[in-house]
Amino acid sequence: MLNKIYVEKFEEMFMAQYETCHRLDATKLRNVSKFFAHLLHTDAISWGVLQVIKMNENDTASSSRIFVKQLFLEIAEYKGLPRLNERLKDETLQGCFEGIMPKDHPKKTRFAINFFTSIGLGGLTDGLKEHLKNMPKPSESSSSSFSGSRSSDSDSGTDSDSSSDSE
Repeated sequence: MLNKIYVEKFEEMFMAQYETCHRLDATKLRNVSKFFAHLLHTDAISWGVLQVIKMNENDTASSSRIFVKQLFLEIAEYKGLPRLNERLKDETLQGCFEGIMPKDHPKKTRFAINFFTSIGLGGLTDGLKEHLKNMPKPSESSSSSFSGSRSSDSDSGTDSDSSSDSE
C-alpha cells in the first residue's frame, strides 16, 4: 500500500500527463500509459482518475487515443478481459467511467464502441451496445420532421422565410 501522499501525487500526475500527452513522443507516451496502467491494475491509485478522459471525437486527439489504447491494453493484459469488464461494470465506479463509456449521446457511444473494438477490446463495449440498442429514438424522428419542415419552408420562397423569421 502506498503512502496517501504518494497516491494523491500519482493521481494528480495521471491527470496532468493525460492533459499534456500530446507533448510526448510515441515511446514516452507508451511508457507513461503503461506506468499508470500498472498503478490502476494494482489499485495503487483510484480509478476515479479516469474521469478526466472523455472518449469522443471532439475531446480526443491521436495522442490521447494512443494513451487510452495503451492504458487499457495493459490493464487488460494484467487483469484479463473478464476482470477488467467486471471493474468497468462496478456500480460504485460508474461515475468514473462516464467519459470513457459515454451513454449521454449516441454519437459518443458509437465512437467509444468503435474505439474499443478497433483496439481489440470490443468485449468491453457490450453494455454500450445494449444501451445504444435500447436508446429511445425520438430525437431522430423529431429531427427528421424538423428538417422536413425546414425544407418545405425553403421551397415555398422568400416570402414565407421572412414571415417565419418574424414569428
